[in-house]
Amino acid sequence: MKTFEESVKRNEVEQLMEYRKWTKEIPQLQFNSEWRVKVIPPFGGAIVRFIVENNGKEISVYLDCYDELGCYGEPYWEMYPFKGDVFRCDMNATGTLLKMIKIELND
Repeated sequence: MKTFEESVKRNEVEQLMEYRKWTKEIPQLQFNSEWRVKVIPPFGGAIVRFIVENNGKEISVYLDCYDELGCYGEPYWEMYPFKGDVFRCDMNATGTLLKMIKIELND
């Protein structure tokens, strides 16, 4: 059972990271049916994190809305690996993100 102090701290983090705001602004993603997607906690300052797996290959994806993990200047998705490096795109460029995930999974 959580203590009152733990509940207060959780509420402070939720307000600091503006989770309710981002819940309304994050666009939907339509994953390919053959992909296995594991949603994981948003550590390190990310708002959202998940791992996409297909045929034994995994890609890590996160949404950074505050330039906590990189420097992009606006909310962005980052996926790793991508061609031995990383790939970044605007938060609303979901079609591009999904296309790049597909390319990397099929390499």
